[in-house]
Amino acid sequence: MAGVVRLTHQPSRDPAAWMVSCTRVCGLMELGNLLAAQLVVKGLIYLSFAKPVSRLIAGAGASRSDSLREVNPALAYSRTTALPASECAWCGHRFDGNDEHHAGRIRCARCGVATTSPWPSDEQLGDAYAVWYRPTAGRFSGAGDKVLRRTRSALANRLHRVLPKGPILDVGAGDGTLVDAFRRHGREATGVDPYASGSHPHVRGVEFEEMTGAWSAVIFWHSLEHLRRPVRALRHAADLVVPGGVLVVAVPNATSLQARLFGDRWLALDLPRHLVHISPPALLSQVEALGFRVERVSYLRGGQVLFGWLHGLVGRLPGHPDLYDAIRRSQARQAAQSPALRLYALTAAVAALPVALVGTAVEVAARSGGTIYVEARREPDAVTG
Repeated sequence: MAGVVRLTHQPSRDPAAWMVSCTRVCGLMELGNLLAAQLVVKGLIYLSFAKPVSRLIAGAGASRSDSLREVNPALAYSRTTALPASECAWCGHRFDGNDEHHAGRIRCARCGVATTSPWPSDEQLGDAYAVWYRPTAGRFSGAGDKVLRRTRSALANRLHRVLPKGPILDVGAGDGTLVDAFRRHGREATGVDPYASGSHPHVRGVEFEEMTGAWSAVIFWHSLEHLRRPVRALRHAADLVVPGGVLVVAVPNATSLQARLFGDRWLALDLPRHLVHISPPALLSQVEALGFRVERVSYLRGGQVLFGWLHGLVGRLPGHPDLYDAIRRSQARQAAQSPALRLYALTAAVAALPVALVGTAVEVAARSGGTIYVEARREPDAVTG
């Protein structure tokens, strides 16, 4: 019947290629082109693509003609003035001609993990985590910050039921939302974040490896990929977690369908804040090597899966609107957005939702979701160090 799209047959063995076909069949790109044309005709948005300069690019020494929408985020970052990465941040392999070079990152031929390149300086990372990134008034417009608190509360509710009694350490705690959620359950929870504002009484503004003590759980909730030495951080976590305690890790899945489909415009590249781009085999093998027994793996529970699809689909439209910036408060955006451009991004996201839901279902079923979530328990006789 005309107008009916069948998704039951997979013409390609490659799920990512199949999703491209689905996207085209569903007409999302045509819808985006039509929407853009209508907006131009009606004078609602000016799409000559005069680009505002990204805060990160402007502060990193790249040409002011570059912007996140003029080229793409990864290519724009690759033009910053910093030394290229010389070794894999995950396994320490010295890069050579066998490694895969992509815009803004190098994929290690030995372990499969990609390292951000150029390797950012401390000053560049300081700019990336400046006050604009996490303003005290909140990051998201509308009910966004309330939604964030509710999702962190739901995470704490579940983990409170499965974690053993004892203190909990949240690595990369940010503004302390997850710490607060645990403490509402009466748990002793502490956060650590070197870029913390210092206003939260239970979040320490120090490096994770400065933390000591015995903890029933250590949580890396989308923070491991931000660390310069992620494997060393996991080893330190293994030293801190008591026997029978739990390690929780959620990171973007760099080999997911959405990562492969959207490439340099994938939401979770987030250069330069994300310093490593981790594959599930690399993460799981390292966790097990440290004496943890993996008890749960999910390709949905880590969050950001559906939004990753929405962001990627919207970013493929004319003008490459940035949906993540569109949902953030004006003072928290990486680049300035006009009201019309923001409306364009949000309207396109609504139109893209059916395709994003299909993409999410397909990649989760294929165990290739946009994030990987791991719960692992430390064996009583594990040897660390």
